[in-house]
Amino acid sequence: MFDADAEGRFQRQEAVFREHVRDDPDATFAPEPGRYHLYIARACPWAHGAAMVRKLMGLEDAISMDVTDPYREERGWQFTPEKSGCTPDTVHGTDYLEEVYHIADERYDSRPTVPVLWDREHETIVNNESIEIMRMLASAFEPQRTGPIDLYPEGRREEIDRIVEGIYQPINNGVYRAGFADSQQAYDEAIDDLFAALDRWDETLADQRYLLGEQLSLADLRLFATLVRFDSVYHTHFMCNKNRVVDYPNLWGHTRDIYQLPGIAETVNMEHIKEHYYRTHPEVNPKRIVARGPDLPFSAPHDRDELPGEPPAGLQ
Repeated sequence: MFDADAEGRFQRQEAVFREHVRDDPDATFAPEPGRYHLYIARACPWAHGAAMVRKLMGLEDAISMDVTDPYREERGWQFTPEKSGCTPDTVHGTDYLEEVYHIADERYDSRPTVPVLWDREHETIVNNESIEIMRMLASAFEPQRTGPIDLYPEGRREEIDRIVEGIYQPINNGVYRAGFADSQQAYDEAIDDLFAALDRWDETLADQRYLLGEQLSLADLRLFATLVRFDSVYHTHFMCNKNRVVDYPNLWGHTRDIYQLPGIAETVNMEHIKEHYYRTHPEVNPKRIVARGPDLPFSAPHDRDELPGEPPAGLQ
């Protein structure tokens, strides 16, 4: 299902739809309330980032959202409203997300991915690249924000983007590079990169509350989406077992800190996460048995509030 290069290194599929919503009167895709729809899977870390931005910015009324089944079968993500935590496709009434892709482009022949930002006016997919959707929600929809936080402040966007780029390959994508490696060399490279980056950020977070320093940003959400899945899935399923997140005092504290922000816990569905990974990748787990543990105390107290930086008013 996943591609690898000649040396066995995992190759991630490129997003195809790359248009942008812009707060500009001449923009093709303008940020109008009620116009856009988000498709996500609770299991997917890339989609999770978009869902967290929507939640923290208070965009629920401005941007509607549907949730697919966590199990991705041969046809891809499916809508199963009878299943806990899932919804129907409320825009088109389709059974599979691939049908939404074909409405946007009947020639689309790649694997349908989440998240997807859909435009009701032009009846098309605006974008299916996760970090670009996160940035759009946090910037173009700023006038519609009802939440108390600016996750992508204009004066610090280049800095945030550098951090996001810095954690992407070794950490966010690194767990996949390890789990889907087709050679020992590719796996070893991924593991070395992953844990060197985790070591580095654990040291950094010893002296500051957030990746940016004193301010919560998109970068923290991007990292959290990987860390919250790490011990339950990546450590075992993807053989990222050199250390656990709970073994890193500052990364584990950061994970609990973000989890306990108002609204974030409801974006985390560990049952969906485990079902997706353990059942969807037969090349990694042929028997598709879902691991039962661990039971992680995400709501346990943390001491991150003793470091420089506080959540914005309304998120404490």
